[in-house]
Amino acid sequence: MSESLKGLHRTHRCGELTTSDIGHEVTVCGWVQKIRNKGGLIFIDLRDRSGIIQILLNEETADKDLYAKASGIKQEYVLAVVGKLEKRGGETNDKIATGSLEIIPSEIRILSTCDVLPFQIEDETNTREELRLKYRYLDLRRSVLQKNLLLRSKVAVATRKFFSENGFLEIETPTFIKSTPEGARDYLVPSRIWPGKFYALPQSPQLYKQLLMVAGCDRYFQIARCYRDEDLRSDRQPEFTQIDLEMSFVDIEDVINVNEKFLQYLFKEVLNVDITLPIQRMKWIDCMNNYGSDKPDTRFDMKLVDITEEMKSTEFKVFTDAVSKKSGAIKGINVKGQAGMPRKKIDALVEKAKECGAGGLCYLAIEEDGNIKSSFTKFLKEDEINNLIKKLGGEKGDLILIAADKINIVWNTLGTLRLFLGKELNLIDEGKYNFLWVTEFPLLEWDEEENRYVAMHHPFTMVMDEDIDLLFNGDAGKARAKAYDIVLNGNEIGGGSIRIHQPEIQSKMFDCIGFTKEEAENRFGFLLEAFKYGVPPHGGLAYGLDRLCMIMCGSDSIRDCIAFPKTKDATCLMVNTPCEVDEKQLAEDHISVRSEEH
Repeated sequence: MSESLKGLHRTHRCGELTTSDIGHEVTVCGWVQKIRNKGGLIFIDLRDRSGIIQILLNEETADKDLYAKASGIKQEYVLAVVGKLEKRGGETNDKIATGSLEIIPSEIRILSTCDVLPFQIEDETNTREELRLKYRYLDLRRSVLQKNLLLRSKVAVATRKFFSENGFLEIETPTFIKSTPEGARDYLVPSRIWPGKFYALPQSPQLYKQLLMVAGCDRYFQIARCYRDEDLRSDRQPEFTQIDLEMSFVDIEDVINVNEKFLQYLFKEVLNVDITLPIQRMKWIDCMNNYGSDKPDTRFDMKLVDITEEMKSTEFKVFTDAVSKKSGAIKGINVKGQAGMPRKKIDALVEKAKECGAGGLCYLAIEEDGNIKSSFTKFLKEDEINNLIKKLGGEKGDLILIAADKINIVWNTLGTLRLFLGKELNLIDEGKYNFLWVTEFPLLEWDEEENRYVAMHHPFTMVMDEDIDLLFNGDAGKARAKAYDIVLNGNEIGGGSIRIHQPEIQSKMFDCIGFTKEEAENRFGFLLEAFKYGVPPHGGLAYGLDRLCMIMCGSDSIRDCIAFPKTKDATCLMVNTPCEVDEKQLAEDHISVRSEEH
């Protein structure tokens, strides 16, 4: 039978005991990580979120009943232990903070027993993620996830402290809002009171934080829950958390400056890592041309090199066809020292290029004896080959990879291969934190499916001052936005913009993305109405808290930094959601479910 804590008071957490506590009576509580019976000696490793402390019972000196009780204890039993803290008499464990200490117990209470575990609770685990998510409360007992949750908590506390001390008001915005889909799909909530009408869960607090600026709140922040019904991957969840902020009477420099100080403060406070300011900046077009990505990992080199001009007049059809396309380009990367890469691996790179939309991939290996092994140089003249190698900085031992197609496909192909090879060849310094501001994004991007321009960020993003005329003279596709992303180690951890506050520019923006006045009014009428009554210039930024914590924890999945995450198909295996509800509840919400025939 389980016992109670009555009359006991925990004096210490397990991992917080120190040599200064030696000789004192202590009371600790926790789970049994491990129990070892060595024939006359019983060792119990007791664990709580702070760490582990060893409990030692010697059959010759311990109370007989206490020793017998300890003999029946099993893994993951919950115990309260009272005893004297002593210096370990045997081997110490340098891997844990309490490795030189142990408790000689005078009392052990079994507060709770444990059935046979579905998997072993240990940091290094091969247990399938699906099983661990089904029993997430057990998975969370692992110290690596405990540390992740602790770090996440520290990030949240530091965030509130910094922004509060810098004049920002923490203000909550609604969870039930109007559906204004533009980008990801909304999650909808039916209204029982208003049959046939729905609320939407917010994809972000975007419109509300702009209204707070209209309201004169000046500086706002919020750690906000957000929801997007979109295809999932390791760094996406249907519900996620943003560090959201907005400022009045600002331009780009003001927003960037306060956020650089925040990042410097956050990393020092949580990780004791010094971030040097100012953070490097790079224009969007330079990111794409140099790295093939708008969130480049700058911890290693291997930049893209444009060879369109040098190769446009060759007789190689792959190159000439690419140049003849609208926005066609030829670019390459130099994979230093990899001329000897096996053909099997090169073929795998070709397949990866095809997955990116490319028709294929050209390669050229400069062997140590100076000979060239290539898939295409037989179509080139000798001076063309030499010009290509020179432009790409080729030397003996190098492998050159070339993509030729529409510029977007070339960027995507070489950007993907660059990242893959950076990881595959261990070119990335995992101990670095490389921040980068990406600026001057295109205001609009062309949507092939809808045959119209869409806002690259959102339709309230301000155009660069010098590009305003492009909106009104038919060249809106060339306009740049007052938008900025903050990138860390190849991950976009935040993004924002200066917002449009002039009605005539906002109206023109809606025109450019194909919204009629009626559509704009239907979707955003409440915001447009508010903008009639005096709007300050304003702008802001939102961080993905989950992704930021993922990087700070050294993980590659945001699920490791969320207490109860969903799977890749947006289900929770632990509580079995989404689930069916009974007909009565559906009827109350005026919903009928139609089964689709497959």
